Amino acid sequence: MSTSAPVAERPKQETTKKPRRSSFNEGTGRLAALLLSPTLIVLLLVVVYPILSALRESLYTSGQRIDENGFVVQGSEFVGLENYSAIFHGETADRFWNAFYNTTFFTVTCVVLETIIGVAMALVMHKAFKGRGIVRASILVPWAIPTVVSALLWKWIFQADGIANAMLGTQILWSTEGWQSVLSVIIADTWKTAPFIGLLVLAGLQTIPDEVYEAAKVDGASVWKTFSRITLPLVKPALLVAVLFRILDTLRIFDLPFVLVGPNKESVETLSILAYLEANQTRYGPAAAYATLLFIYVAVVAYVFVRLLGADVIGEARQARKNGGGGGRRRRDKVGTGVVVGSAAASSSGSGV
Repeated sequence: MSTSAPVAERPKQETTKKPRRSSFNEGTGRLAALLLSPTLIVLLLVVVYPILSALRESLYTSGQRIDENGFVVQGSEFVGLENYSAIFHGETADRFWNAFYNTTFFTVTCVVLETIIGVAMALVMHKAFKGRGIVRASILVPWAIPTVVSALLWKWIFQADGIANAMLGTQILWSTEGWQSVLSVIIADTWKTAPFIGLLVLAGLQTIPDEVYEAAKVDGASVWKTFSRITLPLVKPALLVAVLFRILDTLRIFDLPFVLVGPNKESVETLSILAYLEANQTRYGPAAAYATLLFIYVAVVAYVFVRLLGADVIGEARQARKNGGGGGRRRRDKVGTGVVVGSAAASSSGSGV
C-alpha cells in the first residue's frame, strides 16, 4: 500500500488593495455649480423667461374689445387656446399657411444654394495661389455687413433704375408682388451668407492631412472620388454645423425681406414678419401665438436634423469602438483608395454634430 507524501501548502500572498483613486474630489461639484451659475442665470433671463412669457401671452388677448353687454373693455383677458385656433380658420389660416410656405421655401432654397456655393468657395480658397490672403479677407465682407445694410444695398441695386435692370436691359419691378421679389430675396441672402459656410468648410479642409490626398493620387483616384470619398466625409462635421446654423437662421428670416421688399407682400411674407405685424397692431396675443408656433417649428426641424444626420454617425463611432476598430478596418478594405480615410471619417464625424 503506497502512501503519498503530504503536499506543502503554498504561502498565502498578502494582497493589499490599493485605494481607488476617485477623480471626483470633494468640493468639485460645488465649484462646478459656482462656475456655471452666471451662465445659467443669463440663459434663464434671456432664453427661458422670454419663452415662458411668450407662452403666457399667447393665452391672453389684450387691447380694446367689446364685451357681451356692448361696453368697450380695456385690458387683458384669458382666452386659452383661442389665439391658436383662430390661426387655422378663415382668411387667417390662408395667410398663415402662405407665410409657412414662404418660410420653408426660403430655407430650403437658400440653404441648398449657400451650401453648394460655400463648398465651392472653400475648395478654391484652399488652393495655394498668390493673393490667397486677400481673397479670404474679401470673402468676409458680405458676412460682416449687417443684414439691414445689406438689404438696403440690394434694394438700391434692384430699383427700377438700378444696376440690375441696367445690366439686364429690362424694367423689372423687383419690389412688387411676384416671382421677382422672391428671387431678389434669394439672391441677397445667398450673397450674404454663402461665405459663412465657405469659411467653416475651409477650416475643416485645413485639418485634412496632405498624406491622405497623396495616397489617393498614388492609387489613381479621380478628382470626383477624391472629393466624395476623402474631402466630403472629413469635412462633414464642420459642414453639418454650418448647415444647421443656416437652417435655424433662415427659418427666422425677417429683416432681409422686410427691408428689401417691404411688409404686407404676400410673396415674401414669412412667419416672423407675420408675428411682427400682429404685434405692431397691438394684438400681442396672436403675435405671441405666431412666435410660439415658429419656435416649435424651429425646434422640431433642429431635432430632426440632428437625429437624421448626427445620431447615426455617433452610433457608428460607438459601434466601431466596441468592435475594437474592426469597423474602421473593414471600411478601409471597402474604400480602397479611401485607405486611411475610412476610419478617420468615422471618428471625426462622431465628434461632430
